[in-house]
Amino acid sequence: MNTRICAALIVMMGVGTSGAQLVSSHSASANSVQPAQHAMPASMSASAPAGGSAKMTPPMEVTGKVVARVNGTELIDRELVREMFTIFPYAQQHNGFPKELEPQIRTGALQMMIFEELVYQDAKRRGMTVPAAKLTAAEAAFKKQFPSQGVYKQFLQSETNGSEAAMRERIRRSLLIEALLDQEVNNPGRVTTAQVKAQYDKNVAQYRRGETVHIQSISIMPPNQTKAVQQEARKRADDAIKAAKQAKSFREFGLLAEKMSDDDFHVNMGDRKTTETINLPPPVIQALAKMKPGDVSDLIEFDNNYTIVRLEARTPAGTTPFTEVKAQLQSDMQKEKTEQLRSQLAQKLGQSAKIEKL
Repeated sequence: MNTRICAALIVMMGVGTSGAQLVSSHSASANSVQPAQHAMPASMSASAPAGGSAKMTPPMEVTGKVVARVNGTELIDRELVREMFTIFPYAQQHNGFPKELEPQIRTGALQMMIFEELVYQDAKRRGMTVPAAKLTAAEAAFKKQFPSQGVYKQFLQSETNGSEAAMRERIRRSLLIEALLDQEVNNPGRVTTAQVKAQYDKNVAQYRRGETVHIQSISIMPPNQTKAVQQEARKRADDAIKAAKQAKSFREFGLLAEKMSDDDFHVNMGDRKTTETINLPPPVIQALAKMKPGDVSDLIEFDNNYTIVRLEARTPAGTTPFTEVKAQLQSDMQKEKTEQLRSQLAQKLGQSAKIEKL
């Protein structure tokens, strides 16, 4: 069931006067529809407060007060808090919201609630309905998300005073919102392969790349420039190059790097992954120019350090083919298009609506 039943359903249950008491971690749907983009900063979109060091603001006290009216329909604080938890689910772990972000989270949650109510009202004005079979299936799928009938009844009591009919209406409301958004946003927002290819061809220059190499390294880096230290470093470098030249595989060279290298990559078998050749130091570039995959360089000396590199793979300069970028490009284009359509719908519905934020 692809729906947001009860706004952010079951993220929280049992909201009392002391605030949101988290007693269940059910979600409305694994693929819940997103009628509007939450107004939240990119810095909080996918990460919890670093190290738990951020100052947290407890969830607002829930009293059942009205937080907004949309053409006379009242939206209450219980739904606002629930929507805030949807935007920032880490609040469950930290018992609150980052203090500096809480106002933005609250604003985004309220905007989401208002938008959904506008969409619902518009769906009713259009005379849209939900087929009985679809409603029954959605209701059954919803109930299955609870671990037991008792837990469901507990939730039902807290949400609708135990009324199955009231809960059914909430499900119907969610399905109507979903249906209108499919009609106005999601379906028109789909991008065809032909459109994606046209976008790729138009911007093909950005998919051109220089030569890349996948290398491993062993670096001898003396801590200072005293004669004794430099002599010791040279001896270590000579020992390292002798051993490295005997390495016949990624693993053999990597084990040497772990044992002999001073650079940060030694903890990962000297693996520097794939990088554009042009980003490497000139002496390393010159050495790589003479190498083929599997080769180990001679000792490379620069900046008073010694380096040995092994070439794992080389990819010539060229253009990343359409087949490799198609999926991501299509996703990006579709996201941009649906956001534009959603924004346009919100603006259109809001123009003639009476909205009061309290």
